[in-house]
Amino acid sequence: MRAAMRISALCEAGVIYVMTHDSIGLGEDGPTHQPIEHLISFRAMPNILMLRPADGNETAGAYKVAVLNRKRPSVLALSRQKLPQLAGTSIEGVEKGGYIISDNSSGNKPDLILIGTGSELEIAAKAADELRKEGKAVRVVSLVCWELFDEQSDEFKESVFPAAVTARVSIEAGATLGWGKYIGSKGKAIGIDRFGASAPAGRIYKEFGITAESIIAAAKSL
Repeated sequence: MRAAMRISALCEAGVIYVMTHDSIGLGEDGPTHQPIEHLISFRAMPNILMLRPADGNETAGAYKVAVLNRKRPSVLALSRQKLPQLAGTSIEGVEKGGYIISDNSSGNKPDLILIGTGSELEIAAKAADELRKEGKAVRVVSLVCWELFDEQSDEFKESVFPAAVTARVSIEAGATLGWGKYIGSKGKAIGIDRFGASAPAGRIYKEFGITAESIIAAAKSL
């Protein structure tokens, strides 16, 4: 599909691409079917929106964005596995590309920022709950669409990612390339920079370290 999708972006055609099985979560079909590098490859393509929603709210928001953007195509990258409805997600948040879903800090000064997309936002939220039990002020950000977020004002970006907070961890079941823009030089990117493997979704996530435990360990190392 990539060549045709590139032409639609080049031609400013408002096509809506609904792509499923977006990560290693598809399990037993193995590495040939696991799109490790696809997310960042489409983020690198001009004039296309790559949206990776985490639940029903964000999927509705992504579809709204796709319908309203008539001069550029949109890709909705959806998971195979079942995902819960998360507290704090919203249709309106998706329209900004990235937004805060939970935060127990004050004064825009969290100790730590956790950033997730799609099926990994749930994992970030779980890690945040555990870190808060240890007294940490943790902000969780859903970065559902990099392109839309990058188009926001500097003031909005600062309200989500305050420059003074360098302790940041991203988690996405795909290549870590590109995440440095959001986590900075001192942050940690949890992802997959090799081809996948064949195993049930739950096991393969653990094998590749796409877990709340990995986030907590990374956070404590910062």
